[in-house]
Amino acid sequence: MIQVRSMVRAGVIAGAYVALCLLLAPFSYKVVQVRVAESLTVLPILWAEAVPGLAVGVLVANFVGPFGWVDVIFGTLATLLAAVLTRKYRRSWVAYAFPIVVNGVVVGGYLPFISGLAIHTWTVPAAMASVAAGEAVAVILFGVPLVHALRRMLAPR
Repeated sequence: MIQVRSMVRAGVIAGAYVALCLLLAPFSYKVVQVRVAESLTVLPILWAEAVPGLAVGVLVANFVGPFGWVDVIFGTLATLLAAVLTRKYRRSWVAYAFPIVVNGVVVGGYLPFISGLAIHTWTVPAAMASVAAGEAVAVILFGVPLVHALRRMLAPR
């Protein structure tokens, strides 16, 4: 029964990630982006099954997105790494930083090259900062309150 519940939860997380990306596509698929679905990247703090759920969600969302196979592969790997680290350090505030830092560096590192931006010495660092800033907005404004609300809901009464 617990395995089924975990699988369902992972599927719901994946589906929610994809749905949020598609519903908010104008904000989800740009070099300067606030991908609200990234607020879900802190869910490994609560559940181990959020790790594969997020990876599948990002894989599907990036597969239908405009940036092609590079984003599918490296975006998924970045989220997987961030989710594993978030889960490992779930008892520390630093868990919230992993999605911001990992996605900022990885996604911000390749996005200028696959989006057709003119590459200058400042382009990649600016893209990294931009992705990290958008990630921080999603995590801090939506993800942190989400984790706190879920903790209250799940607490024994």
